[in-house]
Amino acid sequence: MQLNTKLHGILEFNEKDVIIFPKGMPGFQNLNKFVLIPVKENPAFSILHSIEDENIGLILISPFEIEKNYEFELKDEVIKQLKIEGPEDVLVLNTATLNSDMKKITVNLRAPIIINKKHGVGEQIILGNEAYKIKHPLFEE
Repeated sequence: MQLNTKLHGILEFNEKDVIIFPKGMPGFQNLNKFVLIPVKENPAFSILHSIEDENIGLILISPFEIEKNYEFELKDEVIKQLKIEGPEDVLVLNTATLNSDMKKITVNLRAPIIINKKHGVGEQIILGNEAYKIKHPLFEE
């Protein structure tokens, strides 16, 4: 299948690649179907793109690229909703805010996106850990 996006051109995906966000995403509660596309120019990044709105795509990066000891505990409710059976099912990604000035690129470590790779279901959660910033610099000086 093809998705003609405003910013990222034509993205190729298969129906099995669709990730369902039953609650939508914060700020986009009306959008539930997304695909995760790797950024060819930089494999550290991915695009989580809505297949319901060609204008909505989020740049994501693994938090472990930034914070090697990044950790949190998933609530039982989230584990149940996402049908998580074990750690191997889980993909954790965080949104990045890009800027032409590399020093101003930030990553939201406070609100990871949790995806069950096996069942194709996801949710963005908000962590209570104040140590994780909403605007964590991607490149520390």
